[in-house]
Amino acid sequence: MSDAETRRSGIPTGIWPLVLLALAALLSQGLALALGSVSLSPDALLAVLGGGGESLHRTLVLDLRLPRALAAFGTGALLALAGALMQVLLRNPLADPYVLGLSGGASVSALLAMLAGLGGSLVAGAAFGGALASTLIVFGLAHGTGSWTPTRMLLTGVVMAAGWSALISFLLAVSPVEQLPGMLYWLMGDLSYAGSPWLVLGVAALSLVVMAPLGRTLNVLARGGMQAAALGVAVRPLEWTLYLVASLLTAVAVTTAGSIGFVGLMVPHMLRLRLGNDQRLILPASLLAGGTLLTLADTLARTLIAPQQLPVGVITALLGVPSFLYLLYRSR
Repeated sequence: MSDAETRRSGIPTGIWPLVLLALAALLSQGLALALGSVSLSPDALLAVLGGGGESLHRTLVLDLRLPRALAAFGTGALLALAGALMQVLLRNPLADPYVLGLSGGASVSALLAMLAGLGGSLVAGAAFGGALASTLIVFGLAHGTGSWTPTRMLLTGVVMAAGWSALISFLLAVSPVEQLPGMLYWLMGDLSYAGSPWLVLGVAALSLVVMAPLGRTLNVLARGGMQAAALGVAVRPLEWTLYLVASLLTAVAVTTAGSIGFVGLMVPHMLRLRLGNDQRLILPASLLAGGTLLTLADTLARTLIAPQQLPVGVITALLGVPSFLYLLYRSR
């Protein structure tokens, strides 16, 4: 198909970045399965994936590493996609999934569950409930008795995030010493207890299917609400949809892996610096790049000081800060 035919069909011309990102995602999964405290050769890994291999290797790959690698990919995809939607909604390239206080609400609820002696799925359920509660509080306060604006919602979210941060500090200060390591790891992001990856993968795929057809409309919205309304876009329902979808994606991600920063901010913004601002391309690219980034970060977290493991949120920040600054320098 020629470029002219591609443009007439409404398909973005930059399809090759998606192909390259998909290949990078497959490579990151392969590295996550092969590397760790016990590394596997390519032949041994292929034997396991082909249904053979040693029993120990099959257990290591299929029962331990594969679910965690898929959970890392799904979580990163959710955070990056939520960040891309938030940046369109707030018309702010520095917005991220946590800017409206969702992570803070989830963290407070999860820490309270840990202090109550709960664990596993109950902590995850508490985190999900806290994230949704924070979503409703921010939306209610920003809306008030009239309509809300992106600036008003952003300021409300920042204030709520500061309030949640104060509560988190209080809970850490009064928590028993023996519970602090687990609580701190959760706050820094930890995929050790991520569990089944199918929820995050299913939510990521479904959200992309829902939002991808809106790419052209999101391009109009990104230019401003008044321009979008003048061009026939139902601005308010679209903004509500973006807010609810981004909040749900963030809540599922936080429930799965705790609070992992920088992915939702860095990935969409870096992609816009390299690929432009076409949401039809940015949304699927964010999903693939976010999943790949978090998969690689989690692999590093498992291998740098193996057999000990680092919080994956530490790795995302260490990788993201210099990369982000370099791209900003290059794009001056």
